[in-house]
Amino acid sequence: MQPSHSVSLLGGTAPNILHIDMDAFFASVEVLDRPEVAGKPAVVAHDSPRSVVTSATYEARALGIRSAMPLVTAKRLCPDVIVLEPHFEKYRAYSKKVMSIFYDFTPVVEQLSIDEAFLDVSGAQKIFGTPEQIAQQIKDRVRDETGLPCSVGVASTKFVAKLASTKSKPNGLLVIPEEETLAFLHPLPIETIWGVGKKTAEVLHKRGLHTVADIAQSPPASLISALGQAAGTHLYELSWARDPRPVSTQRAEKSIGKEHTFNEDVTDAEKLKATLLFQADHVGAQLRKAQLEARTIGLKVTFSDFESLTRSRTLPEATSVGREIHKVVCELLDELKTGGRSIRLIGVRAASLVDAGTQQLSLWGDEGDAWKEAEIVMDQVGEKFGPDSVRPASFLRKIEPTRESGTPG
Repeated sequence: MQPSHSVSLLGGTAPNILHIDMDAFFASVEVLDRPEVAGKPAVVAHDSPRSVVTSATYEARALGIRSAMPLVTAKRLCPDVIVLEPHFEKYRAYSKKVMSIFYDFTPVVEQLSIDEAFLDVSGAQKIFGTPEQIAQQIKDRVRDETGLPCSVGVASTKFVAKLASTKSKPNGLLVIPEEETLAFLHPLPIETIWGVGKKTAEVLHKRGLHTVADIAQSPPASLISALGQAAGTHLYELSWARDPRPVSTQRAEKSIGKEHTFNEDVTDAEKLKATLLFQADHVGAQLRKAQLEARTIGLKVTFSDFESLTRSRTLPEATSVGREIHKVVCELLDELKTGGRSIRLIGVRAASLVDAGTQQLSLWGDEGDAWKEAEIVMDQVGEKFGPDSVRPASFLRKIEPTRESGTPG
């Protein structure tokens, strides 16, 4: 494990928001049961030709191995990489332990995913000390009670707190007082701003914008012209560390889904995947409308004998892009191996929802950025001319109008 380190930029108003992120969570949990792997390049994945990396130790990351990378690519980068089979029930159990520690310090906890959360500690300081002291106490308890490392960012806004935790990785603690926020933020590259993927970065770089300070000094109208009203305004506000969102303990929507019951049972894989594309696009649009992204994508299948099966996958990074959701559910369908059984209902569900833009969009690369931009345009056209005014080319072959259900849950 990496040694813990703490950096404080104290000298002004103490911030109240903590962002806590477990370090290489799945891999770290597996190493607890395989201590001989500690300090070595290792990945969490099913050891099969079609598998992808779910998590990687920092030693593996130093060799260029990343989450969502095909396992065969990881093995090319490091032929001796150790492959650890995933055990999701263990990850859920450790997550529950970690979150319970957070609640011992404050009731204001916003769990973003299985391995990260925001905490508002403004009401805890009389009991536990300064935010920096609280952060260190949490780190110590997590390590002592679970054996796992985590990184903590402390700041006055959620945006800066998350940047600080990322900067402090692995196993670090970074405090950004309110008065030092812009000094910390402005020298950073534009890619550190929430939602700036490769395509957006290219547009900004072509305009000579390379740091957050460059964005902050740009006329808002110029950013809006380049990126659109929503994105341009969003980036400008964040470049000045303006993020009014409080730490939220509740979310009205826990999941968003879409199901389709066929008029006649279906065995044709092409038709099933075309239906999934329609559903994934719908779910993606609903996520974007709610300004949410999903860390978990699920598939539901009901056979002609009314037996139902569900499968899900937790992604390394959240998404609201329909084509990315479609890719995952198609993979889940292939893995289901239905054996040609007739299917009467199929559905897509997005869960483990987080606020849009709280994670970088690097998982899907250029293609993902391009699809997201295209789907946002489709959203705008749909709002003006109706939801069916723009549809994928694959839907020129019409899917029968049958019983559909869309369910936020």
